[in-house]
Amino acid sequence: MIKKNKTKIYALGQHISMSAHKVRRVIDQIRGRSYEETLMILELIPYQASYSIFKLVYSVAANASDNIGSDETNLIICKAEVNEGTTVKKLKPRARGRSYPIKRPTCHITIGVKDISLYEGEFFVDPYINTDYLTSLKKPRWKNTYTNMIDENVSSSGGVWDKK
Repeated sequence: MIKKNKTKIYALGQHISMSAHKVRRVIDQIRGRSYEETLMILELIPYQASYSIFKLVYSVAANASDNIGSDETNLIICKAEVNEGTTVKKLKPRARGRSYPIKRPTCHITIGVKDISLYEGEFFVDPYINTDYLTSLKKPRWKNTYTNMIDENVSSSGGVWDKK
């Protein structure tokens, strides 16, 4: 039996003319989802960044099928991150011979997938999901501390909120 290498396949998009903050709100929606579900989300989400991410997800699926011969139905988005790129600086002419600086932010997007069929029969723990919080669940300190507060200042019979 030939055992395939357990690898992750990546696609990197550099110098995309968009703010990293705007791309992160789309990336957070697709992290950890399957390939088909990701494509559905990216087609329906109404943000400009979804088109660039859609092209990268499509590219990483093509890389996975070409490099390790995996089927697209078995792909899971295991890594999705956005980093800030260089800022393109320009000068715009303004009134009375002055100039105004324009800063156009760019970002670098990295999408990584893994084939879950390569991991069949093994116990798999995703390293990107923090499971330590399950063992450290305890009651927060701030709960049930001030339950005996008296709401005297809220009423309209004088007090703090009575302004005339």
